[in-house]
Amino acid sequence: MIRIMLLDDQPLLRNGFRTLLDAEDDITVVAEGANGKEGLSLAREHQPDLALVDIQMPVMDGIETTRRIAADPDLAGVRVVILTNYGFDEYVFHALRAGAAGFLVKDIEPEDLLHSVRVAARGDALLAPSITRMLISRYVAQPLGVEPGSGMDELTNREREAVALAAQGLSNEEIADHMVISPLTAKTHINRAMTKVRARDRAQLVVFAYESGLVAPRMR
Repeated sequence: MIRIMLLDDQPLLRNGFRTLLDAEDDITVVAEGANGKEGLSLAREHQPDLALVDIQMPVMDGIETTRRIAADPDLAGVRVVILTNYGFDEYVFHALRAGAAGFLVKDIEPEDLLHSVRVAARGDALLAPSITRMLISRYVAQPLGVEPGSGMDELTNREREAVALAAQGLSNEEIADHMVISPLTAKTHINRAMTKVRARDRAQLVVFAYESGLVAPRMR
């Protein structure tokens, strides 16, 4: 059973999401709140697998909520997916840097929401290649204040290659084809790299690849 927490200051949206999610046999909404401060208390109490968090909320917004969840060892099992009205923007990027596993637009189709919840709950990032390319072209070229090469010395050459390909938006299957290895081996390289650089998920690993200088954005 996938346990969900909903955080949004719009009761109508929370009710709609809850109705859709609770109708599934493998998904249940265990908590809901209107702001990040409530969300932190609810997360500690209910320990959800996944938190769907509005990026703009009163009292405490989605970015700060994500940052605090990611930094709390007691909430290590909680994955955050950001909800936004506007698609990919600078706020979403900062949420990804703070530890979000991905993001969804609020007008998502019901079947896509259910699929996305299951994808995020099993540990994959909600970052399609097109979204990764937007992240690359719009934001990672900016200096972000991360120490160059942080964690790089721990990666093997093959792990670096796999991470660089992931940062270009390739799936594990595409990485495997490019490196002439099995998809399982590609996934192993990515998982080991995540462990070594202490990335919570693939989304943070992609951000790490650019911030550390492993991959340079292609200037258009």
